[in-house]
Parts: sequence; structure tokens; C-alpha cells
Amino acid sequence: MAGKKILLHMNAGNGECSYASSSTLQRKIIQEAIPVLEDAIKKTGDFPKKSCFNMADLGCSSGPNTLFTISNIIKIVQVLCDEKRCKMPEFQVHLNDLPDNDFNTIFKSIPSFYRNLKEANCFVSGVPGSFYERLFPSKSLHLVHSSYSLHWLSQAPENMENNNNIYITRTSPPHVVEAYTNQFDKDFSRFLQLRSEETVSGGRMVLTFMGSSIPDPYGSHYALLELLSNSLIDLIHEGLIEQAKLDSFSLPFYAPSKDEVEKIVEMEGSFVVDTINFFKVKWDERDNDDDICFDAYSSGKHIARNSRAVFEQMLVSHFQFGDSIVDYLFERYAYHLTCNLLVQKGNYFNIVISLTKK
Repeated sequence: MAGKKILLHMNAGNGECSYASSSTLQRKIIQEAIPVLEDAIKKTGDFPKKSCFNMADLGCSSGPNTLFTISNIIKIVQVLCDEKRCKMPEFQVHLNDLPDNDFNTIFKSIPSFYRNLKEANCFVSGVPGSFYERLFPSKSLHLVHSSYSLHWLSQAPENMENNNNIYITRTSPPHVVEAYTNQFDKDFSRFLQLRSEETVSGGRMVLTFMGSSIPDPYGSHYALLELLSNSLIDLIHEGLIEQAKLDSFSLPFYAPSKDEVEKIVEMEGSFVVDTINFFKVKWDERDNDDDICFDAYSSGKHIARNSRAVFEQMLVSHFQFGDSIVDYLFERYAYHLTCNLLVQKGNYFNIVISLTKK
């Protein structure tokens, strides 16, 4: 992967290129962010003076959750307008993702989405492109939303020796941690600078992405990726892939700590942090709150299946796997997950942040 940019920041609406691919898991994550989203919308300005509420959803994907957040936003505005006894604004919604996203699937669902709206005029458009580039006219957006996308980097750090790991683990040299943190700093700073050009003064952003619970680069999601590294090592031992292929592969992913995020926002200077919350969900979203899985075998298979939807395209592109080897890789991954779950469950740690344009 060295030297090659990989722009993968689609959310998990249909399990296509997101770290947590289950649509039910993604729905839980969206719901956790709703209170922050509601508070941000209440503060976006005086609705009686807005004839059109202009918003963007970055990393929208194309599954059943794509329009779920948009529906929530419109409902929140409806309640606010009822409380103020003012006329509902019209809504201009820009759905953004990479050009190879299945926008046709989104567009086919738009008619039924329109029919379900009550007393709301909404106009939806697709905007293909990377959110690490300019996407919208200057000072045109009142609200920017993104769910489970910004942990994807514009590219993986390059030219790293990482001790058979595809991401940061406790055996990674310090320069690997530094390379990842520097790449996230660069990407998130650029994201903020670009959105500041596109957002009106006083406009809001609500962003949800994977994070770390403490300023420690070795979190629970890192364990999940370490188990995937172990599965690739199994394939090396069996002569199914070459060592050099693993040595040259790094995931374009980073989950920052709350402190890192706040520091970058402050240094970039275009936005002010209103709210930043931290929450977690289980690797297997079907689990209860016990520490040990009731059925580790079932959970291992379930998590491996979800992860395959995320990583298969990247792995096949780099390692040139055939179908049978891909199947075997994720069988090994399910095995390693099961062994880990017999000891303790894992969590996805998440950050939701609300920002105001200065």
C-alpha cells in the first residue's frame, strides 16, 4: 500500500467500506449522536429567517441508514418550528461519498423518502468526491454531518516497518504511532479548513467517528486489527501469501483520542468545540453488557463477517487473493476472534463532536 492513496471514508449504511459494517450497529451509533445533533440544530440560527436549510452528509454510503439521519434532522427542525410557530424552511440535502459509491441505489429510494415526509419540502442531490477536497460553494452550508467516516485517512502512512502488523499494536515501533498521528493531524486539519470555507458563519458540524478512550494508541479496536494481522500471519506460515506483501500493507485508518481532536480543532482555528462526547458499543452489537460472550463462536463469525465487508476490497487489491484464500483468511479471523471473546468482549470506542464555525 506504500505510495498509494486510498480514500475510504464511506459509512456503514450497507456495510461497504466502513469499520463497523452492521447496519444495526450503525443505527445504534447514529442514535447515540442524536442528542448532540439536536442541540446543534437548535443553535444553527433563527429558523423563521431561513427560507432554505442547506446541509451536507459526508460519507453517506448507500444503504438503509443513508437517509435515516436526514429524516431525523428534518423531524428536529419540524419540532422547533412548531414550538416557535414559524414556517418550515425548505431543505437542500447534499449526499456525499466517493465517486464509486452506489448513488443509483440512493436515488431509487428518494421517491419513498419524499412520500414519508410531512409538511416538508426537501431536495436531495448526490455529490461525488473526497471530503479531503472542496465539495461545495463558499459559505453555502448551515449544517455538516458525518457519521463513521473521519477515522478513514486520505492515505496510509508510507514506508513503515511494523513487525508484521497492519496497524498500531503494542509491538509497533514508536515511529509507526507517530506516522499515524501525523497523518490524522494533517487530514483532519485539512478537513476543518475546507469545511470552514463552505460553511456559513455560525454554521454547525456534527461528526461521529471511532476514537480512543484515553490518549493511548493501543485501544480495543487496535486489538481487533491485531487479530486480523495474526490471521494474515497464519497465511504466511501456510505459504499462501508472501511476507513482503504483509510488510508493505498498512490500513488507512486512525482512531484519535478526545484530547487529540480538541487540540487539532484549536490549532486549525476555524471552529469552536461546543460538545464532545465519548461512547462505546460492543464489537458484536447483539451482545448484552456482560463481560464474557454467551456464544463466542457465533460472535466471532458475526464480527468476522462484518469486518469482511469492510476490508475485503482492500485486502484483495493488495494481496491479490483468490476467493478461496479470502474465505480461509476470514475463517482464521473468526477463530482468533472467538479465542479473544472467550476471555473478554471488545468495544468500539466513539467520539461525537459538535463544532461551530467562527
